[in-house]
Amino acid sequence: MEKLKKRWGLTSNWQILAILIVFSINGSFAAWIAKPAMDFIQFPYESTNFWLYWPVRILLIFIIYQITLPIVGFLFGQFKFFWNFEKKMLRRFGFKKI
Repeated sequence: MEKLKKRWGLTSNWQILAILIVFSINGSFAAWIAKPAMDFIQFPYESTNFWLYWPVRILLIFIIYQITLPIVGFLFGQFKFFWNFEKKMLRRFGFKKI
């Protein structure tokens, strides 16, 4: 626990627990939202090729995850951590000015 607190710049075990809960909830939420989103963009599972459906769905889950992570983090009082996490992630993807 101490290694995580030091690496992430946290001060309490509650913060670690909250961050892990946010990651868990947000991952499940992104996967749950992806199915109706796929239907909305007219990519239903039943009538779309397997090799097209899953890469599109995984990409959609990734996008939803990135958008909702700071929001869910805010609900748990950890917005600052997740906003910095998102900026770091986007810089790694090549977005320089964030």
